Amino acid sequence: MNPGPLWHTPCSLSGCTRPIPNFFLAYMNFLVVDDNRLLNRFLVTYLRSKGHACSSLTDGSKVESWLNLNPCDAVILDIGMPKIDGLSLISIIRTDHADLPIIIFTGLGYDEEMMQAARYAGANGYVSKGLGPSEIYSAVMRVLSAPANPAANPATPANS
Repeated sequence: MNPGPLWHTPCSLSGCTRPIPNFFLAYMNFLVVDDNRLLNRFLVTYLRSKGHACSSLTDGSKVESWLNLNPCDAVILDIGMPKIDGLSLISIIRTDHADLPIIIFTGLGYDEEMMQAARYAGANGYVSKGLGPSEIYSAVMRVLSAPANPAANPATPANS
């Protein structure tokens, strides 16, 4: 599975009625990485309630070794973490797991510069923590169901 990027804006999330393909509603195995234990537990619990398997880490420095021992279908990753920030972690993940979908889950809202930085680093999508549980889930599923786009990660950042 190699989904392309899907960059959400508040308008596209609130007004989107695009159905999620049924095959993406089937069992998936997620790794949730967020140093905020409450939000980490919330997201893991919610994804499990939707029938998915989830593992969680609160320390980004453990992600690389975890991924080398445990397969998963996608990583949901916070940007602002101690020890190693999410953008640096994306690059580390991409070294050995080039096709693994990575979704940024952040409390920074829809910051255009941060979204571009995440895209350039290799993230497949960007979801705000400020959304409600069902909106977060829908956004994650839309990112994972997006068609592949080989031009998603340009060699140089796009000029805006």
